[in-house]
Amino acid sequence: MKKRKAKTKKTLPRLAPASKSAAPARRAKAASKPAAKAARAGTNPERVRAILQKLDEAYPNVTCALDHKDAFQLLIATILSAQCTDERVNQVTKTLFVKYPGPKDLAYANPSELEQDIRPTGFFRNKTKSIMGSSKKIVEEFGGEVPRTMDELLTLPGVARKTANVVLGTAYGIAVGVVVDTHVTRLSNRLDLSRNTDPKKIEQDLMAVVPQQKWILFSHQLIWHGRKVCQARKPKCAECNLESICYSEDKTV
Repeated sequence: MKKRKAKTKKTLPRLAPASKSAAPARRAKAASKPAAKAARAGTNPERVRAILQKLDEAYPNVTCALDHKDAFQLLIATILSAQCTDERVNQVTKTLFVKYPGPKDLAYANPSELEQDIRPTGFFRNKTKSIMGSSKKIVEEFGGEVPRTMDELLTLPGVARKTANVVLGTAYGIAVGVVVDTHVTRLSNRLDLSRNTDPKKIEQDLMAVVPQQKWILFSHQLIWHGRKVCQARKPKCAECNLESICYSEDKTV
């Protein structure tokens, strides 16, 4: 019988150990990304104070851009401002509030007629339902007065935290939160004050780092800054007094 040849075990070649000089380079490269993120301490108290100071310098006395005479008019104007510019809303409410001067007038308005009255603001069917529903509830459950608490305002049709914060802060001077609209969302991320995209989470982030006594003015300041300087498509960084402490990836300078 023929003897079978014993199988030889194949062994893989050993890899040469990395040189000591390459190790620090790799460690530095691996650490560069986390270090960069860690360096972005946007909510450092000193930095937040600097942001607030610069906003005070640029916008010391700004307020809501929606024209109104009382809390009810502000509520309606804010509902209309969804997906619409304040300028367009002011054009519409200039005649709207003459035709419908109070809650009762809007609560029992003709829906089809009201839809046409507010049509230029967009989404006029949904807005009509919200306006009439809120007005009716104010008349029938709140004695014709716009509520002064967050919980009560949130029971009104078409009213979420943003609208409630606008009314409470601007009409009543009550600071229970921060208004978070598209401008505040954009600037909060660009200034690294929040890394969230959900308005509720952004509001919580801002409330944690901005003093409560500044919440109302701070909201208005970010909104004005977003309109005038820190615009969505092409921010005017050369004109921005926050440029020196801003490290947004969108910067144009």
